[in-house]
Amino acid sequence: MSLQRRIFLYGALFVAFIMISAGLSFYFTISEAIEEQMGKRALNIAVTTADRPDIVQGFAVDDPHASLQPIADEVQNQTGAEYVVIGNAEGIRYTHPLEDRIGQKMVGDDNERAILKGESYISEAVGSLGPALRGKAPIVDEQNNIIGVISVGFLKTDMTSIFLQYADSIIVIVLIAIAIGGIASMILSKSIKKTLFGLEPAEIASLFIERNTLIESVREGIIMVNKSGEITMANASAYEVLSLPKEKSLIGKLIDEVLPNTLLPQVLLTGEQQFDRPMTIRGKKTIVNRIPIVIDNEIAGAVSSFRLQSDLDGLRNELTQIRQYADLLRSQTHEHHNFLYTISGLIQLNSLDEAMELIHDETKEQQSLVQLIANRLQDPLLGGIVIGLFNRARELKVKFLLDEDSYLEKLPSYLEKSLFVSILGNLVTNAFEAVEYLPEHERLVRLLFVDNGHEILIEVEDTGKGLDPSILPTLFKERISTKNGDDRGYGLVKVQENVHDLQGEITMENGDFGGALFIISIPTGGNEYD
Repeated sequence: MSLQRRIFLYGALFVAFIMISAGLSFYFTISEAIEEQMGKRALNIAVTTADRPDIVQGFAVDDPHASLQPIADEVQNQTGAEYVVIGNAEGIRYTHPLEDRIGQKMVGDDNERAILKGESYISEAVGSLGPALRGKAPIVDEQNNIIGVISVGFLKTDMTSIFLQYADSIIVIVLIAIAIGGIASMILSKSIKKTLFGLEPAEIASLFIERNTLIESVREGIIMVNKSGEITMANASAYEVLSLPKEKSLIGKLIDEVLPNTLLPQVLLTGEQQFDRPMTIRGKKTIVNRIPIVIDNEIAGAVSSFRLQSDLDGLRNELTQIRQYADLLRSQTHEHHNFLYTISGLIQLNSLDEAMELIHDETKEQQSLVQLIANRLQDPLLGGIVIGLFNRARELKVKFLLDEDSYLEKLPSYLEKSLFVSILGNLVTNAFEAVEYLPEHERLVRLLFVDNGHEILIEVEDTGKGLDPSILPTLFKERISTKNGDDRGYGLVKVQENVHDLQGEITMENGDFGGALFIISIPTGGNEYD
């Protein structure tokens, strides 16, 4: 059943239940009140009639019936009572609406209190005319002797008729209230449905779960505030950037208390969107986006997303490396064109021997390199990146050695090959830059790639000046570079992340060449069972 139908049905049933309960309660309350009033009325009539002197005088005559019956009929007609019965001290009737019952004993067995004790009271009993509510009063002569009893009665059937007259009005009121409640429930259900954009509870719950999963999967920190500036949501990345434990909840706190230098309150006031704004959060440089949450043309809150500047710089550094590789390919293409132009010129000058010798030397060197790589590194992807690094080294006039002990048939399929490419590219590029300031004959970089059956070992060594031992503990955790420029120090951090993704380890020490030696160990089990 849809939400709208449920709200309408439950609302209508609730209103109907309340109104029927109220109607029944009102009916019984009125019934009890009417019954109580009728009883008091019967008692008052009985007491008043018993005090009349002509009633006492009627008992003294020879034929009490002839004297008392007119008085009883008069009282009955004036008060609207069902009957007025007068009896002597033995309960024998002197008056009765039905003449054939005169002289008979009064029915109901409820005269003792009046005849014996002289009490006036209300009694409910079954008389000769049926169930009735009766007022009883003793008749006392001038010497205070009880000489008889008077009974004034109202039949239950007559009171039921009065009750039903009220019941008709109550039923009409209840039905009108139920109809109004049903209409109100319908309007309410449509309003709620519109407020919820026509979504059902299951769809809302699904969207809520998807929204939380999506927000938590985002690498950027996200904080949401309401129009009062109170934090209503913060994802795990936000806690990480703010250097706060996840156990310390930010929900309900004012954004100014958490981030004193935030501009979110300004966004709440102006509704202005802010993109790519620099901000320092707890000593960390970040790039922040802020946008208002607008509902029905009113600002209901704001959302701020932020990411560390270092993450963006790292991506930019990787893009720079890709551009460098592209420049290298263009350089090689240009060099190859020059080589072809040289051969073409030698042929046009009829220097065929020199052209053949140049072609032979170039082909021999290239074939020797390709054959070496193919024999040592049989994985095509790794072989391709190593050949590219050899070409780069030749352009930079760096001697690039593939260690004679290197051997790898093929990377296991469950190991991400792109991570190996990133590791090799960053380490070897760093090694090239470490030796570029040296004389040409001292520029040397060594690469070792070995699979011993249990793990893959990678070594990258150069003849540079190495790294300061004091920075070794934080070498792979912070941006550290021995080269000039602000856009530096991301390569080793990225290498550490890639090695960690491969479940490997990386260490750094001084090599035999006097420079830095990086050693990487990747278990061949890797991510096989992840």
